[in-house]
Amino acid sequence: MYKIAVLPGDGIGPEVIEQSIKIFKILMENEQVKYNIQEGLIGAIAIDLTGKALPDETLDLCRKSDAVLMGAVGHPKYDLDPTAKIRPEQGLLKIRKELGLYANIRPIATYSLLNSCSPLKEHLVRNVDFVVYRELTGGIYFGNKGRNENGTEAFDNCIYSVDEIEKIGHMAFKAARKRRKKLTLVDKANVLETSRLWRETVQKMSKDYPDISLDFMFVDAAAMRIIQNPGYFDVILTENMFGDILTDEASVITGSIGMLPSASVGEKTALFEPVHGSFPEGAGKNIANPYAAILSMGMMLEYLEMTNAEKKIKKAIEIAIQKGIVTPEINPAKNYTTSEVGDWLVQYLGTI
Repeated sequence: MYKIAVLPGDGIGPEVIEQSIKIFKILMENEQVKYNIQEGLIGAIAIDLTGKALPDETLDLCRKSDAVLMGAVGHPKYDLDPTAKIRPEQGLLKIRKELGLYANIRPIATYSLLNSCSPLKEHLVRNVDFVVYRELTGGIYFGNKGRNENGTEAFDNCIYSVDEIEKIGHMAFKAARKRRKKLTLVDKANVLETSRLWRETVQKMSKDYPDISLDFMFVDAAAMRIIQNPGYFDVILTENMFGDILTDEASVITGSIGMLPSASVGEKTALFEPVHGSFPEGAGKNIANPYAAILSMGMMLEYLEMTNAEKKIKKAIEIAIQKGIVTPEINPAKNYTTSEVGDWLVQYLGTI
């Protein structure tokens, strides 16, 4: 029996997660697999109800689960208050650290019928398919930070170890081996000492992967290349902050951030979530694109070694998009609600 922790979170999170769970249940029924789902609090809703962005009960639930499926975290009332001591995003950072989720995996793939929605020219995004491996528990986000006594100076330390780099590096090399055998390390080795350590370490590791073509790119050049020629990339490996920025940039080229899933993987468990934020303006309106959350659930099934079910999800979504089963941000003129998209997928999956 699989134990699944579900953290709907804030904004549109509960709505898109609801569709994912509907589809998860029909797939489990088809595969005759037993499961147990338990919900937990995280983010703004958790602060409102418990005073903590990540309650201890939620963390305990996640530790006891085989995988975690999360919606989204964040609310304007905290974003707009610079004096807030507790913020929804602290729950996200803490769960990554406490569960040891050291690798964030974000596939960037385009769909032919959505290419016209991309801000890039259609020929640039045609058949784009790459994946970013972002280190998730080290770097500047987790280094010592603070201010001087009168508050006029601030610092954020960025620290990395060889062990941290090797751990995610091996994952990225192995992923490249299953794809087009090309790995790009993105760093800032011309300026940063931590980047020089990344480059030295990955260069040494490459000797164990002679079949993988390895190249290096400064982060500013990579940011430009993602716009100029996104089809250049196969697997990108990078540190925490660079990965955060580049994956948000890359998410735009697909035509809808609502199409992009992600996984955060650790030694004992993994967390799966859509790349998009909580979109509080759309909460409760039944207009959110649920595909990213559903694809994230598909990545969860693959992690749980239910590859057949994961392939069914991808196929169902491809067919749904071909038939125009999309939400308003993709097709303002003719569209479906969040729940209608979920219902269509459930009906389709019940026939295969």
